[in-house]
Amino acid sequence: MSLDSVTQNVDEAISDFFEPIAEWLGEVVFYAVPVGGTELPLIVAWLVVAGLVFTGWFGFVQVRKFRLAFDVVRGKYDEKGSTGEVNHFQALTAAVSGTVGLGNIAGVAVAVSIGGPGATFWMILCGLLGMATKFVEVTLGVKYREVHADGTVSGGPMHYLPKGLKERFGSGGAKLGKVLAVLASIMVLFFGLFGGNLFQTNQSYAQVASTFGGEDGFLASSAGAVLFGLVVAALVGLVLLGGIRSIASVTSRLVPAMAGIYIVACLIVILSNVTAVPDAFQTILQGAFEADGVAGGVLGALIIGFQRAAFSNEAGLGSAPIAHSAVKTNHPASEGLVALLEPFIDTVVICTMTALTIVIANPPSWGEARAGESIGGVTITSDAFETVLPWFPAVLTVAVLLFAFSTILTWGYYGLKAWSYLFGKSKASETVFKVVWSLFVILGALMSLDSLISLADSALFLLSVFNIIGLYLLAPVVKRELNSFLEFVRARKAGEISDDGDEDQESVKTTV
Repeated sequence: MSLDSVTQNVDEAISDFFEPIAEWLGEVVFYAVPVGGTELPLIVAWLVVAGLVFTGWFGFVQVRKFRLAFDVVRGKYDEKGSTGEVNHFQALTAAVSGTVGLGNIAGVAVAVSIGGPGATFWMILCGLLGMATKFVEVTLGVKYREVHADGTVSGGPMHYLPKGLKERFGSGGAKLGKVLAVLASIMVLFFGLFGGNLFQTNQSYAQVASTFGGEDGFLASSAGAVLFGLVVAALVGLVLLGGIRSIASVTSRLVPAMAGIYIVACLIVILSNVTAVPDAFQTILQGAFEADGVAGGVLGALIIGFQRAAFSNEAGLGSAPIAHSAVKTNHPASEGLVALLEPFIDTVVICTMTALTIVIANPPSWGEARAGESIGGVTITSDAFETVLPWFPAVLTVAVLLFAFSTILTWGYYGLKAWSYLFGKSKASETVFKVVWSLFVILGALMSLDSLISLADSALFLLSVFNIIGLYLLAPVVKRELNSFLEFVRARKAGEISDDGDEDQESVKTTV
């Protein structure tokens, strides 16, 4: 029996088993209600409402403290001897690498095809609201992280839910937190293996095989897929063995590079059509409030935009605090402020650049997709770039590889922390996870397992239900931590605290 037939049989057998489960869970998690002629998924509303609540609760912290967040990333308020493994910039890039991925390239194209150009406006708005949610969850991640004897750090919803709820509500809160923490760990682990690993490998392999040789090329064969999977698995394994320091070292170089390449390509297309820029912005604004031809009209464009942003930046899902918790700081809110830059980079900058490029280039495939043709999102984005850069498919392939590789690394770290919480932090346990993770990289190049990807998506967004309940209950803790950090910043500026963190005199308390 050939390798092709073996992998196809296994793929079909697994899909047949999980497909009914995936369909059922998807219907539950992504349950939608009819609103104004379109369907509103309640899970999207849940995430957007959280962004609205936290934006109001913290007085538009994403606007008022935006400059301070950049100062923290630059290391202006670093303290010598702070607990943690990586600096603020490395923690940010490690977390961004988990959100900036294929969704920014393909998902946005789908959004502006279904929701029209106006979806871009609502996507930006949702990204801005998500900045506040990200601030809250990451502050809690650092506040309740666990520092191990070897100096490594574990954080995330599996830690701040039980610890924080116990601190605020006693034994009853501890029991609720423990249940939520176990469920959160299972969801993180499941999505990590299938969505953060298998899917990323599968899609990047498909793009590479398509670009280099096509259907008749060596890479399109099962042998080519195995070779691709082995190479990626080896690279991932080498980095993953080094822990968050190694991952952060790679992502701190990889993320700026891949984002830079992609944004420069977008700018080339935009500047080559600079006379069309005013009309493009006008089209986006008009489409946001006059969404003719879009199912559900304006509300339809709004829902599609919010949905794309919520799925892209992962604000409120509890994943990012796992990476941010490893930061070197004595002030949890300092990293919360750094984290609010994440949805800005992912959604407001990169997703918007993709959308603007498509609207300005207006490739024929986009028009066909808006007319109802089934065209892949990557194809539309690639066609938009190709109007100015005929050689861009090769560059896009590199970008897809970089996006996928960084996502696999970061979700490998997330999955390891969830695994360690569930099965213990022994060397043997962690080694088992790393072997399983590397095997999934190889499987991702061989199999599609679409039903498992759908199941993984459901698991990830079910995580937001458990996580945001905890965020609401622990928001007062975040407010205290923000006040504490602002007090530190004021004292540092006044010279009452030196750069090494020693206080010269008692600082004066500030308020939000």
